[in-house]
Amino acid sequence: MNVSVLISMIGIIAALALMTILIMRGTNIFVVAILCSAIVALTGKINLYEALKEDYMAGFVTFFQNNFLIFLTGTIMGKAMEVTNGAKAIAKMIVDKFGTKMAIISIPLACGIISYGGVSVFVASFAVFPIALEVFKESNYPRRFIPAALTFGCSTFAMIAPGAPQIQNAVPAAALGTDLMAGTVVGFISSAVILVVGCIVLIKMVNKAQQNGETFVAKPLDDFKDNEEYPNGLLALLPLILTILMINIKVNGEPLLPLEAGVFFGSILVIILLNKYQDNSKIVHNLGEACITSVSSIANTCAVVGFGAVVQKTLAFPVIVDAMVNMPGPYYASAALGTTVIAGICGSASGGLGIAAPLLGPVYIAKGAVAAALHRTMSISSSALDSLPHNGYIVTVTNGLCNESHKDAYKPVFWLTVITPIVGSVVAIILFSLFPNLP
Repeated sequence: MNVSVLISMIGIIAALALMTILIMRGTNIFVVAILCSAIVALTGKINLYEALKEDYMAGFVTFFQNNFLIFLTGTIMGKAMEVTNGAKAIAKMIVDKFGTKMAIISIPLACGIISYGGVSVFVASFAVFPIALEVFKESNYPRRFIPAALTFGCSTFAMIAPGAPQIQNAVPAAALGTDLMAGTVVGFISSAVILVVGCIVLIKMVNKAQQNGETFVAKPLDDFKDNEEYPNGLLALLPLILTILMINIKVNGEPLLPLEAGVFFGSILVIILLNKYQDNSKIVHNLGEACITSVSSIANTCAVVGFGAVVQKTLAFPVIVDAMVNMPGPYYASAALGTTVIAGICGSASGGLGIAAPLLGPVYIAKGAVAAALHRTMSISSSALDSLPHNGYIVTVTNGLCNESHKDAYKPVFWLTVITPIVGSVVAIILFSLFPNLP
């Protein structure tokens, strides 16, 4: 390894370390991404102006172009389910069906079903939180476990499952030329493992806390009054089911509708079927809010992807990729490791996939990895280290929504959103290594 490559590699490591520190301190992601891109460019012997204007912006714009409609339609779906109380209706229906004995697992299941239908993790969490608050109070579960129950249901087993209309499924599909159902059998097995292991861990943690004398202690701002009118839960669930069917059922080898069109059609169904429960005079206003939110969300991800595009142009990048691809063991293991580490650094599953899938995916496929297996492995592994304490979603749910501290609430969040996806990733790696051509 010559000196120039070594300096470039040190620059990449330093930039990644700085990115992690600054993101954890809450520094604006655009500032972080551009600063770290500059470090990578200067140490990688790339003209700084060209690195930012051409390489960084090429990565930024390409991701925006390929994924904006997915972010937009997903945000519209989430807004429609929010303003009609559709998401709350689904959650309440599931909690009521499970009863008090199984109340602790009804919350992540409700979140998972809503998330699998295409509703954003933020909307799902905010919708289910009031119901979770009631369930935990009635069952006297320690309140600090609510963030774990919400984040586990929204951002693990359902988000990465085959067929899910989520960005964590769409990004690898676009990068690898696969479809949303890629790695179906192993994907559903891994999702089931994550769900079962997570529920067991959650039950054990809550039981242990109760045995140690912990009880539900309400916060000053907790509101247990529920005067809202909910639609029928099954009626609210229908648009989500139809969305999943429309984007996954194939005719002559093509889905009935592209992902973006299917989710948008599902949003229209929500507005029509649950029209009674919304203020029609605010439809245009709500649509505008959804558009603004979607632009903000994708721009944050694009900022990180642009950094990845600059890294790709450095002297050290081919050396790093070669080292990863030639690691001992199956290709899927090193692909999973690379994806989850990048997602952890970015504090974002979609950001990690936005960098890893287009950069590493084609290299592994050229070496003999099966595209569908690689898609599902990268998707599952992206949901592990992305949930470290600096993740924006984790911070919002734990501190903002649930009004809990990381000190009290993050340990169970870590077990459910980091460790269980790692277990699911290991299962996927083993099965894909043994049976790479399973449907």
